[in-house]
Amino acid sequence: MIGPRLSFAAAESYKLLRTNIMFSFSDDTSGEGKVIGVTSSVPGEGKSMTLLNLAYTFAESRKSVLLIEGDMRLPTLANRLKLKQGPGLSNLLVGLNSINDAIQKFTTGKEGTKPVTVDVIVAGTIPPNPSELLGSARLDSLLAILKKNYDYIFIDQPPVTVVTDALITSNRTDGTIIVVRNNHTDRGALAETMRQLKLVDARVLGFVYNGAESGGGKYYKKGYYKNKDYYNKT
Repeated sequence: MIGPRLSFAAAESYKLLRTNIMFSFSDDTSGEGKVIGVTSSVPGEGKSMTLLNLAYTFAESRKSVLLIEGDMRLPTLANRLKLKQGPGLSNLLVGLNSINDAIQKFTTGKEGTKPVTVDVIVAGTIPPNPSELLGSARLDSLLAILKKNYDYIFIDQPPVTVVTDALITSNRTDGTIIVVRNNHTDRGALAETMRQLKLVDARVLGFVYNGAESGGGKYYKKGYYKNKDYYNKT
């Protein structure tokens, strides 16, 4: 569920997470927007849904928010949000389109309240070389421009232990959030995730514990990724 359709407990949890993230940057005086990656150790932990709700919660507080789909292997955001499949991030990184061409708007909200809008850059055309594109200087230039126009930029990253893409983008972010799922996350995989993020000097802001029991129901739905899908595309 996204934003306005969340239960009260889940909505409050996201607001608390928003506050904690904002306090993580309280000493920063640069005036530039913050780039935050959201990843997990393995597929199926609800990472992308967590990202969508985080973006919604920040936009709800009148922050300018951009959501970037950094997963160019198994993109899902366009379908989930009913947006165009492109142009998107891959098209920007090869210089085929401008930023204005790639930005789409997703608007939602509760009935009777002011709509909440989040800008979105979807993955775009699936490239044969996602890792090389994400490691290019074009991504650095793109983020430098976007940070001047948005308060918060959230990047949806693939699971760390499956492909290297999340590690490549993590050292370009101001912080990374790791999503773990109740009765799903493997301790060994999570330990390996932390080890790899440390190797690239990624700043881990904290963890989101997904799928916790609350009043007999679960906060979030099961994730969409399967390990084999990623392995077939590497």
